[in-house]
Amino acid sequence: MTANPLVTHDAPDDLLAAIDYCYEQGWTDGLPVVPPELSRVEAMLEWATQPPEAVLAEHPATGLQLTVQAAAVNAVMAGCLPEYFPILVAAFEAMNERPYNFHGSTASTGGSAPLLIVSGPIVDEIGMNAGVNLFGPGNRANATIGRAVRLIILNVFRMVPGIADKSTQGHPGKYCSCIAERAEASPWPSLRDDLGYPEGVSSVTVYAAAGFVNVENHGGARPEQILDAVADAMANYGSISIGQSVVVLSPEHARIVASTGWSKADVREYLFAQAQRPIAGMQRVGKYVERERALQGLEEMHRGLTADDILVTVGGGDAGGHSSFIPSWSRSRASIMQSKPIGVCLDC
Repeated sequence: MTANPLVTHDAPDDLLAAIDYCYEQGWTDGLPVVPPELSRVEAMLEWATQPPEAVLAEHPATGLQLTVQAAAVNAVMAGCLPEYFPILVAAFEAMNERPYNFHGSTASTGGSAPLLIVSGPIVDEIGMNAGVNLFGPGNRANATIGRAVRLIILNVFRMVPGIADKSTQGHPGKYCSCIAERAEASPWPSLRDDLGYPEGVSSVTVYAAAGFVNVENHGGARPEQILDAVADAMANYGSISIGQSVVVLSPEHARIVASTGWSKADVREYLFAQAQRPIAGMQRVGKYVERERALQGLEEMHRGLTADDILVTVGGGDAGGHSSFIPSWSRSRASIMQSKPIGVCLDC
């Protein structure tokens, strides 16, 4: 059991020594953290809509609780600026919803990471990266919000690798997995619009994500060519399941797909229809489960139960025929993505 960063400790005054002290207490993800000095925690709490003692999430198996203050402490350690804090709060409110299955998604051998997808005006307000190198390093907001999620999972919920976290291999998204939707480059309504939130309200969607799959297609000039490449990635034998999917189309691919009038609903329907494998193939690789096929009511195994299980959004740089498919952690439907408005007190 690691020491509790919420309890006052007599940490060294020297900064480097304080960083080493945090390592000694077991408060890190393996990388250095910002020592959670009181004034920084208080500055973070000023951006909360709830009191410090309010509970944002509770671990269903252990009963461990995440308070607003605990979230603020870990946000400081991750390097967040105070204005990032409402996203972190909303993300854990989303993960606290029963269909997300917080315990299973953090403890399983599948090795998922909570992928945060932020949509709305807050993206520009805090300077999130929705463009070039979307899933990569270089942006403080994306990196530290995603990292704060992992530190909370480690420090508050005690999901420590090798002890409670039984990931077989894990993936780099378990350090940080937070992106922003590039709404101005999308030919379709934004994710926050799809969710029905009022004008000016931003949203965060949380998804128990497995590893990232790059989908390259520099030669396709028709919607079907682009989407067939995406669907093939979704239906590879290693990924196909009745779980949900996230597809992030690059602006170049989105322009091609929308050029003949395809809507986002058309894209989802096409991907669902094409992202499938014959039963004989599923049997050949040992992944065929009759009860899963029966849930779909189809003769083939498709990715997800219906087209609505596919979240489609736009992100990345203007140039380059690279999109991405992010499979769900669960081989079945053990975790369902959840969304919440940002900066809205749900209990006030």
